[in-house]
Amino acid sequence: MLKTLAATACAVLAIGGSASAAVITLDFEGLGNEVSINDFYDGNGGPDYDITFSPNALSIIDRDAGGTGNFANEPTPDTVMFFLQGDEATLNAPNGFEDGFSFFYSAINFTGSIDVYDGVDATGTLLASLDLPRTGRGPGDPQGDFAVFSPIGVPFEGTARSIDFGGTQNQIGFDNITFGSALPGSEGGVDPDIVDMPNIPDTTPIPVPASLPLLAGGLGAVFALRRRRG
Repeated sequence: MLKTLAATACAVLAIGGSASAAVITLDFEGLGNEVSINDFYDGNGGPDYDITFSPNALSIIDRDAGGTGNFANEPTPDTVMFFLQGDEATLNAPNGFEDGFSFFYSAINFTGSIDVYDGVDATGTLLASLDLPRTGRGPGDPQGDFAVFSPIGVPFEGTARSIDFGGTQNQIGFDNITFGSALPGSEGGVDPDIVDMPNIPDTTPIPVPASLPLLAGGLGAVFALRRRRG
């Protein structure tokens, strides 16, 4: 994945029952390696944003930072979200959020998708949907095959309360999930190159050179190998 500073934009966010002028970004820092995110963002170890994840949504740490993740250049080091079971992970924000939603992702082998609903647990009206093309495979930092993180986002009307992150298990990673803006945020401040990008969505696939084979494993492949050897 490509280490890059994310953009921060100002929008209205309805979390915790009241509108806020600040954009909220989940960067997954502070979570462990290969652990369920669950209610970390509901005040159980992390900020209390009233946000929870389905049990299969996991955090994983870059192996260059002591974890087992087969990725690099994540927008905020050193942790991202992925899943090892099923074909999607769900985020619930029962108090709702408005205006837009954005994130960075890496998917070098298979495509993914995002669906935004106005009900919890991916129910109710579909407010927005995004197809996630396969990203490129770039150099690590120094290790990591999932080494390009692409920014993407979508504006919508209404109040969203859940998001489905779809894709192939162990083959797609997400970082800097941002509520209230179609531009992904980060603690690194504003990157003019990303601010100037077309808001929604540039879904042009980044080609993978023919001389560079696709990864046989996935984001958690290094962890799996070490576990078997142990």
